[in-house]
Amino acid sequence: MNKQKSARPQLTSSVDIVDWRPEDENFWQTTGRRIANRNLWISIPSLLCGFAIWLMWGIITVQMANAGFPFSPDELFTIAAISGLSGATLRIPASFFIRICGGRNTVWLTTALLMIPAIGTGLALQDKSTPLWVFQLMALLSGIGGGNFACSMSNISTFFPKRQQGTALGLNAGLGNFGVTTMQLLIPAVMTVGLFGALGGEAIPLVKDSATLIGKIAAGTPTWIQNAGFVWLLLLVPLAVVGWFGMNNLLTVSPAIGSTAAALGRVVVFYGLALVVSGLGLYLYLPAPSGLGLLNMWAVVVLVIVATLFAMKALATGEMKANLGKQFAIFGNKHTWSMTALYVVTFGSFIGFSMALPLSITVIFGNTHVFDPATQAWVHARNPNAPSALMYAWIGPFVGALIRPLGGWISDKLGGSIVTQVISLVLVVASAATGYVMHLAYQSATPEDYFFLFMGLFIVLFAASGIGNGSTFRTVGFVFDQDQRGPVLGWTSAVGAYGSFIAPVVIGGQIKAGTPENAMYGFAIFYAICVVINWWFYLRKNAYIHNP
Repeated sequence: MNKQKSARPQLTSSVDIVDWRPEDENFWQTTGRRIANRNLWISIPSLLCGFAIWLMWGIITVQMANAGFPFSPDELFTIAAISGLSGATLRIPASFFIRICGGRNTVWLTTALLMIPAIGTGLALQDKSTPLWVFQLMALLSGIGGGNFACSMSNISTFFPKRQQGTALGLNAGLGNFGVTTMQLLIPAVMTVGLFGALGGEAIPLVKDSATLIGKIAAGTPTWIQNAGFVWLLLLVPLAVVGWFGMNNLLTVSPAIGSTAAALGRVVVFYGLALVVSGLGLYLYLPAPSGLGLLNMWAVVVLVIVATLFAMKALATGEMKANLGKQFAIFGNKHTWSMTALYVVTFGSFIGFSMALPLSITVIFGNTHVFDPATQAWVHARNPNAPSALMYAWIGPFVGALIRPLGGWISDKLGGSIVTQVISLVLVVASAATGYVMHLAYQSATPEDYFFLFMGLFIVLFAASGIGNGSTFRTVGFVFDQDQRGPVLGWTSAVGAYGSFIAPVVIGGQIKAGTPENAMYGFAIFYAICVVINWWFYLRKNAYIHNP
């Protein structure tokens, strides 16, 4: 009896937990649930900050243009592209961190590292003469926030029993995804006030009109654009304290992490490796003067993924090499590849559309489009009735994030694959319909007539992808055992995150070609293929694993 009484406090208070049996109902009710929930509720705001800092350049670059920073639209686009590719690539090593570094060690450090791009971005934005390469470097480092999703989800999946995987992962990812909406609303708001006084630097007047959710900001208005970086410290500093003292490593999942210093060192080394690979890939992709412009988008994605995996394996030694070898076994499992495709459908769509929607609103509805018979070309002129991207772009990501926990909860009740099948069919229809509306608007002298139909369809796309985020994670929890579940969650999230790089490039390229609808039609075809994949693997009569 005395041993039993002394064991529970040690289990609850120790950073490293030796005994962890979430599938044991008695253990779960008496001890496990409390610890799991504590780790979950620390993880959620940490992940929210990660999403916000990763994707903040979509809003910052708009305000940089409004404030008169001396960069062309193409140069500003490279900044957002850099953060998208970097964040996706950092998810590859992050998907393996939990086993080799421990959950508490990983989540704490990867959250604390977000202070670097937050402070650096704030300092860079204080001066309009800051060179372009500084902003590109900060965007590269902002990818740390994108990478954090993979280790966060892998970690939370180890704390909860299978029957609660969908709900727990849905809450972590769904509320964490609110970082996108939080950033889109918070950054324009904090730029209007001297939030940090003299420490925040001088105000920079706008040279163009801007807008926030509460209304228009006229040219000449002083703005503290640097607050876009500094504001995240108000969350990151207390989270660093809470995460250090409140989270746990599960030694049943991470049996050989060694000392805390060694574990933290592995995170730094492998994140640094992925950042270098991302930088080299971007140098080969971006046009001069930022890069060489030798590779197209698809080639650089494949090259960066393969190079990161090989570099990780080459750099690892001893016990770490053995652990990585065990986790690399996921690539020999056919379900890894089917779930990767299905996760691209869900999270890839969510994050890609989050990045592309402001561009689509600005270009398609910000101009009138009149065909000139004399030149046989479309003439585009500024639309005085154009809707503001900053006022509407947040709605879709907000809906997708809000509904994501519901997707996990429904999947726990009905089964992940059947929910994925339904939302994939919805995505096929809604994507094709959105493409047709984009076609009508892009050939109209009054494109604003189609705006609310366009926004309604995009909200459907975000809602379906948000529900599917929960359902695909539920399927991963059902299909894979505990050893492979975390790495697979991380890997699929890494590949899906390349949607933040691919979707804006594809949609932007088709808009430039005058055929924006083709991008959406292409997405619809991909969704239809994944309907067949999901049915073949998990729903047909003789499916490999029947789920539900």
